[in-house]
Amino acid sequence: MSPRTVRVQVCGRLTVEVGGTRCDQLLPGRQGRLLLTYLMLHRHEPVARNQLVEALWPGGDRPDAAETAIYALLSKCRTALGSDLLSSRGPVRIDLPPDAWIDLEAARDAAHRSESALAQADWSRAWAAAQTSLFISRRGFFAEEDLPWVMPVRRELEDIYLRSLETYTAAALNLGGTELATAERASRELVTAAPFRESGHRLLMHALTARGNSAEALLVYDDLCRFLRAELGVSPSTATRDLHATILTE
Repeated sequence: MSPRTVRVQVCGRLTVEVGGTRCDQLLPGRQGRLLLTYLMLHRHEPVARNQLVEALWPGGDRPDAAETAIYALLSKCRTALGSDLLSSRGPVRIDLPPDAWIDLEAARDAAHRSESALAQADWSRAWAAAQTSLFISRRGFFAEEDLPWVMPVRRELEDIYLRSLETYTAAALNLGGTELATAERASRELVTAAPFRESGHRLLMHALTARGNSAEALLVYDDLCRFLRAELGVSPSTATRDLHATILTE
């Protein structure tokens, strides 16, 4: 195992840092970035070369010399990373040191930690962890690609983004003070990103009420009612209606 530190960003623009030196510029173009990202996503298991062929050229739409191309891409990726990090014989495996950091893995872990902290009413810890997962998930994942293995990761990252916004807002609300403005901004972002997610509207109503803007919170409810009637022909959930009633009586 290499003692060198490894940091990898697969969300947004792929970047790879090995031993403090950026090496992603040495990767062989689009296909090299896709191949290395696929290997990073499967770093805990060996990957057969025909699996890599299918990852880059799915559905049989591939060049005649696809396997030769995979060998060439692997050779160039090995040169970029170092032979100690990428196996050269048999099934392909990325062999990273135990302290290697990959942003997607960090986002998953931070989202879980923030939700756990929120359940334990540890607002500061929830707020800090949600910031990490939110920062990473906002970058997206290969927005220009529609490969079958890309789409599930993109959907997962979108889910982490929405969950992180929700947790971040809730933590900021409970911290109060200057964080109430943060709660309002984050809940507005959540409403825009997921307009059918009623929890986002409720968080925005809570944030506005906490900032002394109850009338504006009631307008948020009215807008939600009109939106749901127009799009789905339904009314807000019981939880949202109860919050509206509470604000009316305050």
